[in-house]
Amino acid sequence: MTSEAAVSTSPSMSSAPAKRDYYWVRSFVAGGVAGCCAKTTIAPLDRVKILLQAQSPHYKHLGVFSTLRAVPQKEGILGLYKGNGAMMVRIFPYGAIQFMAFDKYKKLLSKQIGISGHIHRLMAGSMAGMTAVICTYPLDMVRARLAFQVKGDHRYTGIANAFHTIYLKEGGVLGFYRGLTPTLIGMAPYAGLSFFTFGTLKSIGLKHFPEMLGRPSSDNPDVLILKTHVNLLCGGVAGAIAQTVSYPFDVARRRMQLGSVLPDSEKCVSLVKTLKYVYQQYGVKKGLYRGLSLNYIRCVPSQAVAFTTYEFMKQVLHLN
Repeated sequence: MTSEAAVSTSPSMSSAPAKRDYYWVRSFVAGGVAGCCAKTTIAPLDRVKILLQAQSPHYKHLGVFSTLRAVPQKEGILGLYKGNGAMMVRIFPYGAIQFMAFDKYKKLLSKQIGISGHIHRLMAGSMAGMTAVICTYPLDMVRARLAFQVKGDHRYTGIANAFHTIYLKEGGVLGFYRGLTPTLIGMAPYAGLSFFTFGTLKSIGLKHFPEMLGRPSSDNPDVLILKTHVNLLCGGVAGAIAQTVSYPFDVARRRMQLGSVLPDSEKCVSLVKTLKYVYQQYGVKKGLYRGLSLNYIRCVPSQAVAFTTYEFMKQVLHLN
């Protein structure tokens, strides 16, 4: 029996174009479902993170758990899920592109460029994350704007209205890519370290402790995969490490995305200026890393669910 980490997930043995196309469709669906499940799990924490990162005047005096209690009191329980509709529209293609691109880039780096070992996971993960961001960034912009709104202080009435307003008032198409630079810079280490850490833990676990940590895949008994609880653990560790490194860039990205919604938007027009302003105005703990405790709480289950769901969907859709 071989470990999944040691075999390619690409259907290279088949030469029929239709077969390859069908494989990528299944891979796309698997990644999309994984992303949606992960984000739905932590949607309330995502809303609170945005409110804290951007110093919302309605909640800036509160901490993470105080905000979690205050939002339902002020906006109702559904207030915790504000912006989640736009998130689902974005996250399905985002997750699908990211996981599918990771497999593609990993194969490209290994077979055509000759980069293998653990380093190709880091590079492929970074490239996949940036690819997914570029393809879905306008949706993330709209989702952030909707999530930042507070009941009684609405600028947008919904997803379509947000797209229309941003396009008309913030420079057309370029308005949807405000904050793209810090997002890409932050995504490279985040996605790279996520895939690198998960893949490395997975391969080490299946290599050294196959009976304790692994089990046969349901769609291919010859392939050994991690047990569900081990998958969850590895995914959580991967997310925690990645978030610690990339969090200041995430703060800068959110402030740049929110743009004119913030009273100090003129201070946040570039990555360097935004990071400098946040540091000078709020410091490291209350500025660059504000909301990090929440991010650990949301990131660990999010990445755990994402990787575990993807591994499950690979079995359901016969991708192993």
